[in-house]
Amino acid sequence: QVQLVESGGGSVQAGGSLRLSCVFSGGPMDVMGWYRQAPGKQREFVAQMDRSGTPTYANSLNNRFTISKENARNIMYLQMNSLKPEDTAVYYCNVERYPNQYWGQGTQVTVSS
Repeated sequence: QVQLVESGGGSVQAGGSLRLSCVFSGGPMDVMGWYRQAPGKQREFVAQMDRSGTPTYANSLNNRFTISKENARNIMYLQMNSLKPEDTAVYYCNVERYPNQYWGQGTQVTVSS
C-alpha cells in the first residue's frame, strides 16, 4: 500500500526559502514529483524525478526550486528558494507506479510580500 506524508510547509516572506518533504512507503516508484494548487486555480506541475534520478521542472520556476530524494530513507524533497507571493499554494507530493498514481494530503505554502 502506498502512503505519502508531506511536511515542511509554512509562511515565509518573499525572497525566503522552504524545504518540503514527502515520506513515502510502498516500495520503489517509477516517478516522484510535486504539484501545487493556488486558490481558484487548477493544480499544476512543479517538478518530478524519474527512477534514474533525472529531474524535470516547470519552465516558470526559473531554477528556483530543486527536487531531490533520499532513497535509503524513502524521502523526497523540494527545496524552494527565492520564493515569490505567486508561489503561494497547497503543494502536493505525487508518485506513480505505473499505471497507478498516488497523492499526498498537501501542505500549505504562503509567501507574503
